[in-house]
Amino acid sequence: MDTGVDATLRSVRQNAGRLEIYRSTKTYDHNEGLSCCFRQWRADSHCRLVHGYALAVKLVFATPHLDHRKWCLDFGSLKPVKAWLHDLLDHTMIAAADDPELPRLRDLAAAGVVDLRILPAVGCEALARYVHDHVAQVADDMTNGRVSLESVEIREHAGNSAIYEVRTSWNSPAAP
Repeated sequence: MDTGVDATLRSVRQNAGRLEIYRSTKTYDHNEGLSCCFRQWRADSHCRLVHGYALAVKLVFATPHLDHRKWCLDFGSLKPVKAWLHDLLDHTMIAAADDPELPRLRDLAAAGVVDLRILPAVGCEALARYVHDHVAQVADDMTNGRVSLESVEIREHAGNSAIYEVRTSWNSPAAP
């Protein structure tokens, strides 16, 4: 006869070493209005020219423990993130801090021709990391460290995207 205690012990043995992770995603799609332009001055291709996209941003949050509402993260609490993304990417130009044309780009900004954002590096990969660094701190502060921002995906369009991902000790795949 199988008692409730026996079933619980069997379940614990079967799940030993297994860690359950809850994930939730927040996407700001191409129609969000995150239309910005880049100049990848290091490129040998036409990407060295100023060009733009209506970007999409996907955030993946993870936690081993849901909150008192049984949520990973309250999506409504991300309004400051949305505002920050709009400030960073809505009708702006992104240039790298080491772009040799930065003085000219700053002149354009001073003349009111562009709304310039200077980042450490340019490209979807670098932008994904930049967004991750900011939003990860927001998530950490909002949840007292219970939730981590696992990854950020920046999509130029349906064919091109880049993902920046950070693993914590609790969401890393088990070592072989």
